[in-house]
Amino acid sequence: MQKREIFEVTVADAQEGLRLDVFLSQVLPDFSRARLQALIEEGHVRKSDGKMIEKKIEKKMKIQSGQNYVVEIPTAQPCELIPQPMDLTVLYEDLDILVLDKPAGLVVHPGPGHGQGTLVHGLLAHCKEELSGIGGVMRPGIVHRLDQGTSGVMVVAKHDQAHQELSHQFASRTLQKIYWAFVKGRVIPAYGKIETLIGRCPKNPLKMAVVAVKGKEACTSYRLLKEIPGLFPISWLECGLHTGRTHQIRVHLKFLRYPLLGDSLYGIPYPGLHRPALHAHMLSFMHPCTKQVMTFSSPLPADLQFLVDE
Repeated sequence: MQKREIFEVTVADAQEGLRLDVFLSQVLPDFSRARLQALIEEGHVRKSDGKMIEKKIEKKMKIQSGQNYVVEIPTAQPCELIPQPMDLTVLYEDLDILVLDKPAGLVVHPGPGHGQGTLVHGLLAHCKEELSGIGGVMRPGIVHRLDQGTSGVMVVAKHDQAHQELSHQFASRTLQKIYWAFVKGRVIPAYGKIETLIGRCPKNPLKMAVVAVKGKEACTSYRLLKEIPGLFPISWLECGLHTGRTHQIRVHLKFLRYPLLGDSLYGIPYPGLHRPALHAHMLSFMHPCTKQVMTFSSPLPADLQFLVDE
């Protein structure tokens, strides 16, 4: 069991005026900003006089020179989920990480309506007690996720050091993520970059959308791999994720008016396709312990191959 850690930090003159979460990410570089924001919201960051930081508001507050803060990293909670053996396609595994090829239809972690049969349940059976607890009771080992309908490469952390290092790479955008997508239409130009803000859709809170204000910066590059004839012109795209916003590729493709095939939320239906035509083809990152650059890829799954063969 990981021991509780406590850090005491002081705001330097040069750091005055920074947001609290930005300041903490500078003085505690081993933790991602997302992780530090969660600690603030959960009440694990206090001023030196013991006063609790306000939830969801003061993570954005501007700090002042000389202020002292105490950051408590809570002990990872033991996972109470019941392991469920499943046939995982493991691409690589060592004492620190596990890389797998997630099939479409598999939910990554438990949530409303998905109390069992998730990837986490399968990982618990496969890895036993070797998963990082930083993700919380319901997400042991999970550093990033793929939507239920998206297939492809994922990396899982087996201990907290690996989790922190991989999370930092995702947050700092130093790793490479390549997706394959099939969309309606002839994509012109054949390559480009989409840079927008993405936030909650004002008309439907279950969806994300490109917004003018109050969104997060999102950047997706794309390249046309092949044009495919069919019921209508189809384009096979290679998409690079330079940020990691919810539903980012799906939202950006809709914004370009090239809807994703099979996507009931943002795209259009297509005969024989029962999920979004989106596949996490390649993931390249630095191993959290050996520091070796590792690249893993997944071929086009059978339920998307028919689009190419038509």
